[in-house]
Amino acid sequence: MIHLEKDQHFHLKELDEETLFIVSQTFKALSDPTRIRILHLLFEGEHSVNDIAEKLSLLQSTVSHQLRFLKNLRLVKFRREGTSLFYSCDDEHVMDILRQTIEHANHH
Repeated sequence: MIHLEKDQHFHLKELDEETLFIVSQTFKALSDPTRIRILHLLFEGEHSVNDIAEKLSLLQSTVSHQLRFLKNLRLVKFRREGTSLFYSCDDEHVMDILRQTIEHANHH
């Protein structure tokens, strides 16, 4: 957290279009309850698509769609084992934001 004295000036350089897009897409990813549930499950570690669907009572197609969105943002990664895909977290910064936000929500 940044703490500034009243007389200090803090100036961020102007955000370029790519940075704005990535930041807005990241928050978009974290604004969806299903994606939050999936990421929260992945805190535990790696899970297959079928396992995620079963544990969260979701359709496999729903899970696959949401994982594709998260993978495109590089928030999750996968490995293939036979015909199964196993997903895990791929961005500790974003996962830290999500973890802190969940902790914040639980303190209210």
